[in-house]
Amino acid sequence: MNTEETNVDLKDAETKDADPTEAPGPDAVAADADATEADVSEADLDQEEQEKQPMTGGGDPAEDAPSAGGEEAEPADGAVMEKNGTVKLKIQDEEEEEVKFTGLNKEELLRVAGTPGWVRTRWALLVVFWLGWLGMLGGAVLIVLQAPRCRDLPSSSWWNDGPLYQIGDIRAFSALKDLKGVEQKVGHLSQMKVRGLVVGPVHVAPADDVMSLRFEEVSSESGTLDQFKDLVRAAHKKGISVVLDLTPNYQGSSGPWFSNVSVTNVAERLKSALVFWMKQGVDGVQMSGVERVASMVPSLWTDIRAIVHNGTKDSPNKRVLIGVTERSSAEDVSALLNSTGVDLLVSGVLLGPGGTGAADAAELAQSVQLLYSSHSQLKLAWSLVGRDQGHLASLVGPALVKLHQLLLLTLPGTPVFNYGDEIGLIDEGTKFPRMLWDSDEELNGTLKEEQAERRSCLRFFSALSELRGKERSLLFGDFLLLSNSSSSLAYLRVWDQSERYLVAFNWAEEAAALQLSGAALPRRATLVLSTDGGVLPADGGDVDLTELRLGPGQAALLRFPYAG
Repeated sequence: MNTEETNVDLKDAETKDADPTEAPGPDAVAADADATEADVSEADLDQEEQEKQPMTGGGDPAEDAPSAGGEEAEPADGAVMEKNGTVKLKIQDEEEEEVKFTGLNKEELLRVAGTPGWVRTRWALLVVFWLGWLGMLGGAVLIVLQAPRCRDLPSSSWWNDGPLYQIGDIRAFSALKDLKGVEQKVGHLSQMKVRGLVVGPVHVAPADDVMSLRFEEVSSESGTLDQFKDLVRAAHKKGISVVLDLTPNYQGSSGPWFSNVSVTNVAERLKSALVFWMKQGVDGVQMSGVERVASMVPSLWTDIRAIVHNGTKDSPNKRVLIGVTERSSAEDVSALLNSTGVDLLVSGVLLGPGGTGAADAAELAQSVQLLYSSHSQLKLAWSLVGRDQGHLASLVGPALVKLHQLLLLTLPGTPVFNYGDEIGLIDEGTKFPRMLWDSDEELNGTLKEEQAERRSCLRFFSALSELRGKERSLLFGDFLLLSNSSSSLAYLRVWDQSERYLVAFNWAEEAAALQLSGAALPRRATLVLSTDGGVLPADGGDVDLTELRLGPGQAALLRFPYAG
């Protein structure tokens, strides 16, 4: 029964209970009409208020639907109650509706895990896992087998890893004019990525006086034995090896080994001196005139080589034996490398016939190619000037210092420099000029320009030396000649899958276009470094290799990636 039926029944009951003999008067009828109209108005207002309320069970359902007996009836759970078109729902509390899931216990899990369906599923997943693993393993093996094999690195030594730096006159190198002053400059050498320091000679050796020769004593002009040992320790801490020059008659004019009759006696005395200096921690020995002692007393020369090369408990590292010769033809130098058995041979091969001046590009290319094809590049050494032959800038001119720095640091072999070659030091009436160091002193305009040029040379040298130590193509890559003429040269340095480096030079006083051939070159390459006064873009720019142009006296280092 709905609400309206209940109201009707109530009204009927009230009508029956009323006295039928008692007729309402006019005033009563009017009052009843007013009351009825007020009730209707009140009901309309109640209906509007209820329609404004949300359709939830938030209200009290007991107030909304009175029962037929005049008492409010409690609706059953989920019952829908209507009043004036409004639907009222009673929603149970969340706590009553929430069902707690406890999962399966151990026994239930075991029963489920043992069902045939789950067993088949586990086996299927296991098979898929192992098939995937075996597939990845097979793919990795296939990639390894199909990939090109990397080329084995050569068995190089420390002297192949960077330039050697010669200090032929200790007094000229620093303000202290002794070995202590050299020790203070080890940091400078480390910044230039120098790998080996060739010191001296520093032993007592009056000119042409074989009887006064004392290999094991440091001359007072150079310093003391303790200073020498401190220098060795300081250099080793910076990763720099120390080579001692033990040329016997380094101040005389009768030859590096005095006279021929003295060779046997001097070589015998040298053997005991070598043992002494090896105990002081030196990493090798350099000597001039090796061809004389090797040919005149071969048995003693064999002993000398063995003492240098055999390590000791105190010095197990490999030690180098460097020979110096005045020979300048590639054929002679090649023959001496074979006959003397030295690790490196410093010669004047880059100076051309007679060793009196820089060879032209065609002769230089021919000499380099002959030595490279006849010997391992690990035994080749490149230098334009010897210890007592002056400095690079005096030989080639200040304008071409960077060009020859680039040449020496990119040829296949070990570059050897004199002190000051990194800044373009010029000989001034002596082969051992005073080394120039930057200071805070006030300089005039000319001196400031000279200082700026020295700093520019040093930056170029240091950047190139650092690059050489990092790139395998420059360290021990193959040497491929691309182009050469009397005034220009271009070659390629390549190693396995490493980046390729192209080096180009123009010695002419006018610009030149180089025609490159003999190798599969890309159309363009990136400029790494170039000397001054050229027509190339700034470092890092692209260069068209089909029309490579260099300015007067310009050299450039370019690179391009391995193409596969």
